Amino acid sequence: MVEIKRYSPISFKSSPKRSEARENWTVVMEYDAEGQGPYLVDLSHITRLDVQSSSLDSITPFGITIPAVPCESILQDSILINRMNRIQASVFCLSGKRPQMPTESSYTETTEVGMCMAIIGKDVFSITEKLTSLDFLDPAKKTPFLYQGPMSHIPCQIITLSRDGSKSGMIFTASRGYGEDMVHAIMDAGAEFGLKPAGEDKFTSWINGL
Repeated sequence: MVEIKRYSPISFKSSPKRSEARENWTVVMEYDAEGQGPYLVDLSHITRLDVQSSSLDSITPFGITIPAVPCESILQDSILINRMNRIQASVFCLSGKRPQMPTESSYTETTEVGMCMAIIGKDVFSITEKLTSLDFLDPAKKTPFLYQGPMSHIPCQIITLSRDGSKSGMIFTASRGYGEDMVHAIMDAGAEFGLKPAGEDKFTSWINGL
């Protein structure tokens, strides 16, 4: 049986220093010359699920309760769950390892139909203010929280996980076809701040430090 080769819709100009084969993806663990941050990380390989049900509050993805209020999020055991509206939530498996998948009909895997990136480190919000009018520093918002709005004019789910100085960061996802254009826009916006591509190791170290 021929295995399906999976490709990320994201590519960086930097050369991978170390990569890992995982679930038919080639995952870059580290790039050459990653620098001191901030960083842009390709997370398109991480498992992502859409959950829809008229009784959403009774569903507990991977044993975690979905937030009750739209645009609230919860991060627990490397599982990020975002309440989108009355009947819909999204789930991100941030460990990078594919979990045992739920079998209920309420779940739809969305990993391969979208792209996913993270911006982490210092100056994150100085970069994003050049890309969107969304207010990630709104003091009324408690992290983690979800915005469903534009990034670089593209409809996205954007989850702010931290606003803690050099530990700041967010994850965002959009339709797969926008990946390359978004990389160019974000890297251009971050050039003055020293934004560099980074591999999954950098993201894992960051998420474990939250």
